[in-house]
Amino acid sequence: MDFEQTWAILASAFTQIHEKQASKLSFEELYRNAYKIVLKKKGDELYLRVAEFERDWLSSEIERRIHKELPPQLMNALQGRSSAGSVGDDQVRTQGERFLRQLKLAWEDHQTCMSMLTDVLMYMDRVYCADTRRPSIFTTAMSLFRDCILRSHVRGDDSWPDICGTLNHVILDQIRMERDGDFIDKHLIKANVYMLEGLYDSHHEVEEEKLYLTSFEYEFLASSAEFYRALGDRLLKESDAGQYCRETRKRIDEENDRCRSTLLESTTPKIQKVVEDELIRYRMKDLIESESGVRFMITNERHDDLALVFDLEARVDPRKPELTKALQKIILEMGTNLNDAAQLGAAAEAPEDRAKAPADKLVNQQTVAALKWVEDVLELKDKFDAMWKQSFQSDQTIHTAIMRSSAEFINSHPRCAEYMSLFIDDNMKKGIKGKTELEIEALLNKAIVLLRYVQEKDVFELYYKKHLGKRLLMGRSLSIDVEKQMIFRMKMELGNNFTAKLEGMFKDMTLSEELTAGYKGYVARLGDADPRRIDLAINVLTSMTWPVETTNSAPDDARESRLKTIYPPAMERIRQGFENYYKEKYSGRMLDWKGNMGTVDVKVTFPKVPSKGFKERRHELNVSTYAMLILLLFNDLPSGASLSLEEIQARTNIPTNELVRNLQSLAVAPKTRILLKEPMSKDVKDTDKFFFNEGFMGKFHKVKIGIVSAGNRIENDRERVETEKKNNDSRGYAIEAAVVRIMKQRKELSHQQLVTETITQLNSQFKPDVNMIKKRIESLIEREYLERIEDSPSSSYRYLA
Repeated sequence: MDFEQTWAILASAFTQIHEKQASKLSFEELYRNAYKIVLKKKGDELYLRVAEFERDWLSSEIERRIHKELPPQLMNALQGRSSAGSVGDDQVRTQGERFLRQLKLAWEDHQTCMSMLTDVLMYMDRVYCADTRRPSIFTTAMSLFRDCILRSHVRGDDSWPDICGTLNHVILDQIRMERDGDFIDKHLIKANVYMLEGLYDSHHEVEEEKLYLTSFEYEFLASSAEFYRALGDRLLKESDAGQYCRETRKRIDEENDRCRSTLLESTTPKIQKVVEDELIRYRMKDLIESESGVRFMITNERHDDLALVFDLEARVDPRKPELTKALQKIILEMGTNLNDAAQLGAAAEAPEDRAKAPADKLVNQQTVAALKWVEDVLELKDKFDAMWKQSFQSDQTIHTAIMRSSAEFINSHPRCAEYMSLFIDDNMKKGIKGKTELEIEALLNKAIVLLRYVQEKDVFELYYKKHLGKRLLMGRSLSIDVEKQMIFRMKMELGNNFTAKLEGMFKDMTLSEELTAGYKGYVARLGDADPRRIDLAINVLTSMTWPVETTNSAPDDARESRLKTIYPPAMERIRQGFENYYKEKYSGRMLDWKGNMGTVDVKVTFPKVPSKGFKERRHELNVSTYAMLILLLFNDLPSGASLSLEEIQARTNIPTNELVRNLQSLAVAPKTRILLKEPMSKDVKDTDKFFFNEGFMGKFHKVKIGIVSAGNRIENDRERVETEKKNNDSRGYAIEAAVVRIMKQRKELSHQQLVTETITQLNSQFKPDVNMIKKRIESLIEREYLERIEDSPSSSYRYLA
């Protein structure tokens, strides 16, 4: 076998294959020729000859064709600008497409030809290449395409970029045009991308050395970062925040589509990160704080735009720090505005004369401001709850931020606990009227949510007990079932200890009904059938369960507090009779009568008044117990006689403040003026005289006379001081109990640990003051519950059993 002769045959065939004239070739004969060469141990020479043939073909034929598609105009345009620049010339764009098309054709032809050559040289690949561990001839030919074509410089000038660099620039320019809204040939670019993916930077053919990664992708990501950096600057200046977010979402989707249709999907996460960094991560703070940012969106209820902001920041950071921070700041500012408005309302004077309205409907301006504050807080909460669900996908991080900032501004209001109790009180008395079960349930849920925010739950309990007590005793609650539902919800939220006394109040009311029925049976068994006997409905309250404010009237001085109310004989007999019955039923218990909380139905006959044409009139008046005592004094007076305030007080021992309020209701309020006052004025003085109003004319047979200022209202400064003192005393007892529980269990503990554990235990009720804890520890040491450990290196205590 003559090697040169055989090679000449093979070389001629290879030329015809490259020239696409292989239809008349016998591939079986060509295979045998190659087989003979390898069999004669000439495989090495054949391998080198084939490689040299391909190098010559690529360098002489293919390189020339490709360079021909790179005219100076295109090369100058590519050289004279960055990859993110603008061609601005359709001719240059067309030339770039022709270059891509020629390169695509050259690559596809090279692959096709080398597949045919590989069939001819199959035995060489299987034997020679395998034995010598050389790359297959196909792999070598692909590397030659890389070296001879892609790494060749245009016109052989090293100052010009090589074909691979030119390819990168052309593709990047096409992508830039598509980003600007033009149409490009995606399939043409994809074919060239596949070429880059199929070639490697070295003959090792490892994944990380693909030309697509080492040559193109790096430049693509760098130019994209530059493009989106400039776009971000422009959008922030020219667009509002909503448009910015929509444009960003559109750009991210476009890049994802581009990777699927034009580049490779492996680039998707990388280009996503570039876009997210340049348009979101580095600009989110400026976007949120812009004039059209989150504050504007919240104010104008742009929920869709807020959802876009949430979605964008969630892409770059699941904690969403900038959005969370902005929301907290906005909620705090809005809440602070509500607090300021409520405090202004509470500081204002009530414009109307309080004596002109019925007491059960009178709520002064300060109380209106208190109720409005709670309603505004609920409205604000509903606003952000809806936003949380609609715009923020019920995200837990956002929910926590909303709750924390809401709790912060709510607790910054010094009277939040009192206002919330007033709000529930107002709804229990009239707010739930006409509401469906679902609406009532929603209202109760809102009240519990607000209570969850309150830090000083012990203060809320104090006010709630006082308001609940008045509702129960005065029959103001619209539904006892709803009251019990509220207590049950509080129990589920805060535990048994919080609601124990509240439940005790309901228990007392139930027992009182049983006592009233039992007393009536007791009287019936005595055989007293007097038709004029006064019917008695009694409420017996446990002193430790009911708040003192509910059952006690506040005397003006200590002397008044020691005086016993003087009841008329008929009432005194009833009172004594019930006490006897009660002592028989419960031995060892003392009853303390609270006249300020009772009501009486009094039948009153008003005489004829011929001068006014009035006939005799009969009315049934519902008045307070004290008002009844006042009215009964006028039974024994002749027509036209009067009593002064001092005389009334001397004959009844009613505390001065209660007496004044009842006289205002009876003699000043225009619709319930049972008495006449001389001189007529809003204020009641010691020297004022009171007459029975014989000319009273009521529209209805039954007339209810409320007590001035009897409705629940916000406390005045004096009452507030008393409440704070009482609450501090209660907290002191709670702190002592917590300290003793902890020390009884731990036996010995350092001062810091004891303080920390005490705060932790009491945090659900209130936030304990450290100085108060220290004082209570000192008090326990003085009373020998604890002792100091003298030889301890740090301040420590020991429990004394």
